[in-house]
Amino acid sequence: MEKQAGAAGAAEAAGPNRKPWGLPSSGPNTGETPESPTGSHVEWCKQLIAATISSQISGSVPSDINRDNKNLPALRYGAQVTMSQNQVPLLPGETDVMYICPFSGLVNGTLTITDYKLYFTSVERESPFILDVNLGVISRLETISVPNQGENTKGLELVCKDMRSPRFAYKTEESNPDVVELLAKHAFPLSHSLPLFAFLYKEQFPVDGWKVYDPTAEYRRQGLPNESWTFSKMNSSYELCDTYPSILVIPTNIAEDDIKRVAVFRAKHRIPVLSWIHPESQATIIRCSQPLVGPSDRRCKEDEHYLQIIMDANAQSHKLTIFDARQSSVAVTNKAKDGGFESESFYPNVELNFLEIPNIHVMRESLRKMKDVLLLSGAAKVADKLESGKSSVVVHCSDGWDRTAQLTSLAMLMLDSHYRTLRGFQVLVEKEWISFGHKFAARVGHGDENHANSERSPLFVQFIDCVWQMTRQFPAAFEFNELFLITVLDHLYSCLFGTFLYNSEQERAAKEVQTQTVSLWSYINRHLELWTAYYARWNPRMRPQVPVHQTLKELLLLRGELQRRVDELQRDATSHSLTSSSEHSPAHSTPLHSAV
Repeated sequence: MEKQAGAAGAAEAAGPNRKPWGLPSSGPNTGETPESPTGSHVEWCKQLIAATISSQISGSVPSDINRDNKNLPALRYGAQVTMSQNQVPLLPGETDVMYICPFSGLVNGTLTITDYKLYFTSVERESPFILDVNLGVISRLETISVPNQGENTKGLELVCKDMRSPRFAYKTEESNPDVVELLAKHAFPLSHSLPLFAFLYKEQFPVDGWKVYDPTAEYRRQGLPNESWTFSKMNSSYELCDTYPSILVIPTNIAEDDIKRVAVFRAKHRIPVLSWIHPESQATIIRCSQPLVGPSDRRCKEDEHYLQIIMDANAQSHKLTIFDARQSSVAVTNKAKDGGFESESFYPNVELNFLEIPNIHVMRESLRKMKDVLLLSGAAKVADKLESGKSSVVVHCSDGWDRTAQLTSLAMLMLDSHYRTLRGFQVLVEKEWISFGHKFAARVGHGDENHANSERSPLFVQFIDCVWQMTRQFPAAFEFNELFLITVLDHLYSCLFGTFLYNSEQERAAKEVQTQTVSLWSYINRHLELWTAYYARWNPRMRPQVPVHQTLKELLLLRGELQRRVDELQRDATSHSLTSSSEHSPAHSTPLHSAV
């Protein structure tokens, strides 16, 4: 298969009128040339994109649309239209493609390429065969040999980030540009000065997914601010730390100048900030980056005082536990690079634990294996220290945006049932991963053809894998299922939505992601909800469940109120008894009987 001629001209108009490319014609001239694709064919391409979205979660096969693209109805972009696999509108000569199936050999079919996806459908089988690949999921393109198919036959392998590697064979002609160039142009748009597809996608949804996460509302749900913790807008312009969110929760009694000195002492200026607080014990999960102690064991009095304040904010424990996600040997090595870890000599009442989790480079080479076990084990230690030990914890790795996010989010998932709901999980991802600066662009490589970049690593995939493991063990504890997790991962790569684009909140604000793209949560939350307050109000099982700790607090308050009333009644009764005794007692004592 080859790109059709004129693809470069089509790419120049990377805007709302996106064009599909197929193979050049080897048959009769129909008047529809690749250099000037018909408007109806462009509309079909738009419908193909919409069809992919509409069938993504359900997994259903697209329904009918007229195969004759001359009669294809023109629909507005984003209309929810689907197509049958045997009714795909074709450009002339578009069928000379073979899919090299690892199970059943060569499959002859049609291949259509748009600036969003690659769509292959068989033309000879009774039972249809369909393969579609979002271009954003492609990690690299490789040419392969195709034996016994003629010297003009080329092979192409798409190495994908979701562990697929589909292969195709196609005939080449001198008049046709190379298909690899075409795919590379739209699979890696940033490397070819093209916009990511999310900025071209303008579907409208009834729910605005960008409003799912409101940091102030989320922290208020946790009972913040309080006497020990307050909201800070020191980073409102991202001047304190350009990879942190604009709203931070910090200790109440700490001066701004001290915070700035702490920022200088922490890698990337990622100071310790509150991420979650236990509703009963007030123990907290604090996240940050490594201290810059260096080979000379530098100290920062402000940093030491800062951690002491964090420990003092929890009245139920006089110890602070630091979980360093790194291997201890790596942490020691980092001291030579001006990094390091907290010395227990300088931080009194601090307990340091290394979780021995390998870095992103080891994670990249070992997607599964035992790394999930290490993550879950580390998160369980963090959760247990808060729940059973009632101790506040500080979690960090080197920079605080990779393993730190994995550990804090998994621990919160274990501790807080809200995060195990559909909306709550979305808030968790937005808070711990997106707002706190996990480098999605670097780790996933959206639109970047440099697949060998050492920054690539499937850290978010490993987190979702761990969540899936938890849902398998405790299915009744989660409001969402496997299909939801798969959908999230599919769109981690697809570049259809703006949710996972770029490396930080500051970058997303600069690119106007919330106004120029659609949120993944808009798509997921688009369903209609049952009005349970009306239709199920007589069913006691459908009533909102109140957390145990909240019920306990209410009972303790009620007990205190009842005890106060009992004390008042006892005082009134005692006072009344004394008054009655004084009123009825005689002024002078008179014997009842006289001696005779």
